[in-house]
Amino acid sequence: MTNEKLGTLLIGLVSVAVAIGFFIFDAIPQDDNYHRFSDTSELLSVPNALNVLSNIPFIVVGFLGLAALHKKVDQTLNIIESNRSAYYILFLGVALVGVGSSYYHLWPNNDTLVWDRVPMTIAFMALFSIIIGEFVSVKAGRTLLVPLLLVGFGSVLYWWFTENNGVGDLRFYAVVQFFPILVIPILLIFFKSKYDGVWGYWALLSTYIVAKLFEECDHQVHEALGFVSGHTIKHLFPALGIYILIFVYRKRSTN
Repeated sequence: MTNEKLGTLLIGLVSVAVAIGFFIFDAIPQDDNYHRFSDTSELLSVPNALNVLSNIPFIVVGFLGLAALHKKVDQTLNIIESNRSAYYILFLGVALVGVGSSYYHLWPNNDTLVWDRVPMTIAFMALFSIIIGEFVSVKAGRTLLVPLLLVGFGSVLYWWFTENNGVGDLRFYAVVQFFPILVIPILLIFFKSKYDGVWGYWALLSTYIVAKLFEECDHQVHEALGFVSGHTIKHLFPALGIYILIFVYRKRSTN
């Protein structure tokens, strides 16, 4: 069995497992404790200041990526030109994550959380399209871009609608967020890119996983360090991952 066939089989198994899990578990409402972050300190009249301000790197790296798409030939990003719109959407999504997450952290509640989650799904789905285009086929990545974006947006809309009708259900959103995280490593291992610098995707994936760990340990990190919480640090790692990816896109070449 070739690597690609094995990879396809593994993706199929993951898909089946995720589908079964979706139907096995009951609806998952949003936990109110999610909005109770450890650090609520105010700075210059900004509530929850560090959780708000730590989103600025998302805006910075998002615009760095957008600007890099317009650099001169010898400085631009080495990307799949026929799926160029996905890169624009990725970096725009990252910048909007900074805006949406800042807005959410000013007034943490379910209604503002929508504006945090929509940009995240935009960035997730655009990245998924890019990786599919690079490792499976350009046509597949380009064709799936819009459907993936619609599914991502729909998952947030579904959660918000169910939450506001007293039957909150995060399952669809959880699938949209974590299914790519399960599939992307399979694509990186078992499928071949025409580019070098695949480590950039591994770096981004690693920073995201580290960020989730800091998110889960928000209070513990704050108690240990005193001056900064786990959630604040969580914002910095994915922004670093995107910066690394931009660096790799500048330097990589075709195999």
